[in-house]
Formats: sequence, structure tokens, C-alpha cells
Amino acid sequence: MLLGFVVLYLLVSIGIGLYAATRVRTTKDYAVAGRSLPLPVVTATVFATWFGAETVLGVSATFVKDGLGAVVADPFGASMCLILAGLFFAPKLYRMGLLTIGDYYRVRYNRPVEVVTSIAIVISYLGWVAAQIKALGLVFNIVTNGAISNEWGMVLGAAIVLTYTTFGGMFSVAFLDFIQMVVVMCGLLFIAWYISGFTGGVAPVVAHAAEAGKLKFFPEEASLALWVPFIGAGITMMLGSIPQQDVFQRITSAKNEKTAVRGSVLGGSIYFAFAFVPMFLAYAATMVDPYKFGELVKTDSQLVLPTLILQHTPVFAQVIFFGALLSAIMACSSATLLAPSVAFSENIVRGFYPKMSDRKLLTVMRLSLVGFALIVLFIAINSKLTIFQMVESAYKVTLVTAFVPLVFGLYWKRATTQGAYFAMTLGLSVWLSCEIFVKSEIWLAQIVGLFAAIAGMLVGSLIPQKVVRHQPLPEHLRAHH
Repeated sequence: MLLGFVVLYLLVSIGIGLYAATRVRTTKDYAVAGRSLPLPVVTATVFATWFGAETVLGVSATFVKDGLGAVVADPFGASMCLILAGLFFAPKLYRMGLLTIGDYYRVRYNRPVEVVTSIAIVISYLGWVAAQIKALGLVFNIVTNGAISNEWGMVLGAAIVLTYTTFGGMFSVAFLDFIQMVVVMCGLLFIAWYISGFTGGVAPVVAHAAEAGKLKFFPEEASLALWVPFIGAGITMMLGSIPQQDVFQRITSAKNEKTAVRGSVLGGSIYFAFAFVPMFLAYAATMVDPYKFGELVKTDSQLVLPTLILQHTPVFAQVIFFGALLSAIMACSSATLLAPSVAFSENIVRGFYPKMSDRKLLTVMRLSLVGFALIVLFIAINSKLTIFQMVESAYKVTLVTAFVPLVFGLYWKRATTQGAYFAMTLGLSVWLSCEIFVKSEIWLAQIVGLFAAIAGMLVGSLIPQKVVRHQPLPEHLRAHH
């Protein structure tokens, strides 16, 4: 029965996604849903930015094992990313009417800066999307009681998400995000209510977690060895995720600037509050059966929550949980498959073929999406990292390469193209050098790279500039220019 409901749910999702595809006529429709989405849909799709495999399975597993201080990156850093993006970046970027975040770097600086930052953005999605595919494999393995292996589950999950996203783009993503957000919130709240009946309510779970030291958030000692990694983990997700195509797409898909701002702030705030529901459920499992789940925490904590649902709830509750879980993962993976494919097509491929028609560009976007899906499927099958680790490490490259040129370009008038070159070069080279040659548990490589990028922007913008003289425009183009 569980498997039957899961199959039915997947078929309905594909149908809705393909229906949304009928609204796609141009690349603007495909990439940013024609800039037409109302506030409820924008809020839902912003919420779905992060609420995926890492929140339901990864964050909850990490919390049960290591406590609240270990999840500073997500949900704390992740939700602040969405709120900051809404307050400080959405208004300026929305007014520019861009198709991708990479377009900003071309408009503000030049083509080489656009290419470098776009490549960094595309690379950053490899770990993130692979984590979602890995989770889909885990879910299919569980609901089929092992009949489908993790690897074939990943293949099946990738094929399903690829089907509707390839045709419908951001319209399919937005339609399904709204429906799936309702399923996720209602489903997980019902499961939390049901499981709390085993623990005597919510308060005993919170009290037990506090007594076990799981609710300690800040480091207890005033030591650089504790505070620097703690802050660094939060900053990586908080700031490194801002120059991302999926965040940009959700902001600029709104019907107007006010909706973009409100939707981003609301979505980020709801995400932060709701991320604690899976954490509550996973910790409640250790109270329901301390020995069994205590052993599972030691071996594979990602299985705590699914095992709790399968062994301690009726089929009806299992259907609701796995429906909600699939909703969360599919909503997140569809958008994160779309984002790098659009960025690659618009900011890298189109630069080599500037006269490409809109129809051909749309075809390139769809083909890029299929290619990217195959790459992340390969990574997901072969990676040994946990879901949380794959997500946490995804945005280091954008933090050291793309974040500084974006912020300084928007808020510092003296930021120059030379400064952007210095920032990208220093940020990337220092980060890689630290990752390879200088392993430090205190000074995280990406944070050192961020400081290097800031220094590069300041120095490169303030020293004498290298002037590039361009050929004058033809007479018939000067007035238009």
C-alpha cells in the first residue's frame, strides 16, 4: 500500500509538472516563470530552496548525533541567506531585469568576470544536487523494502525529476513547490503530533534534549579553536549561497519587486521555524526506543527518522511522511537542477554564440539540464559523504569567488573590473592553497579565501587601473548604445 501511494504521488507530480510546461514559450518563461508569480507561490518556492533532503534527513541526523551547535550552517545560516537576499539583494537585482545572476557580473563588470563566476556557480551545485539524488535513492530503497537498491533508486529519482523539469522549467518548479510545500508542512506536522503521543508531548522531548546537552548552540569556551570554525560554518552557507542562480531565480520570478522582497523574507523565516520539526522527530525516536535508535545514531544516523516512521507508525502515517519527504526532495532537486543549467547556457554557451535565437537557447538549456543531471547522478552514486556534508561543502567556491564581486558591485561605487579580477584570483587561489597545503581545523580555508577576496577587491579597485581601450562603435549603433 505504501509503495502504491508513493507511485501514485509521483505520477501526479509528473502530470502537474508537464501541465505547467504548456506555459513555457520563451527562455524568460523557462528561467524565471515570466516574472509573474504571486506572493504565496514565491514564498513556497523560496521555502523549497533549502527544505529538501538535507533538512529532513541530513540536519535531523546531525542534530541527534552532535547537537544544535553542529547545525549552525543549516538551518541557521541557510535561513539567514534567504532573509538577507530578500532585504539587501532582491530590490537591486529585480530592478535590473536580468535572466541569470551571471548576467549581473557581465553588466557590472565584463564578460570574463561573468564566465569565471558562472563556472564557480555551476560547480557549486554538483554537491548540492547530488545530495538530493542520493536522498531519493535512500527513500526508494526504504519504501520498497530493499527491492530497489540505493543506486537504482537514485537513477529512478533523477529520471522523474528530470522529466518535468526539462519541459516545464521554472513554471513546473513553482507549481510543484507550492503544492509540495502544503504537503510537507501538513504531513510533517501531523507526524510530529502523532509521534508526540509516544513521548508524552513536545515538552518532554525538549527537556530530554536539553538535559543531554543537545540544545547547546554557542561554544562554551572563549577559544578561537571553537569560535572560528563555528562562525565559519554559518558564514559559508549564509553568504556563499547568496550569489546562487536558484536563489536569484526565485527572487526574480516574482510579479513585482515588493513581492520578491516579501516572498524571500517570508520563505526564509518559515524555513527556519519548520526545520526544527524533523529535528524534533529524530530526537523523539531516541526516546521511543533508546537502544535501537542509539545504535542507529552510531552507525547511520540518516536512517533514524525513516526507521522510526516505518516501525512505529501505521501505514496511513507512513504514506503521509514519505509523501512529504518526497515532496521536499523533489521540490529542492528540480530547482537546483534547473539553476546551473540555465546559468551555463545563458552565461557561458551564449557568449560564444551571441546571435543565437531565443528558441535555440531554450533547447540548449534543456539539453544542459539533461547533461548536468547525468553528472550529478554519477557523483551521487560514487560519493561517500553524508547528505549533510555534501550540502555543507557545496558553497565554498561561490563564497570565495562570486560573493565579494556581487556585494561590492552593488554597494560600493568605486568597485572596478580590476578589483573583481583581484578578488576572484586571490579568493580562489588562497582557498585552494589552504585546502591542499595548509590543513587547519581552526581557520577554515573558505573563510581565509573570503578575506583574501575582500582584500583583492579593495586593492584592485584603489590602485591605478589598467585601461582597456575599445574600438569606437559604428555610427548607426552609437545612439542606441
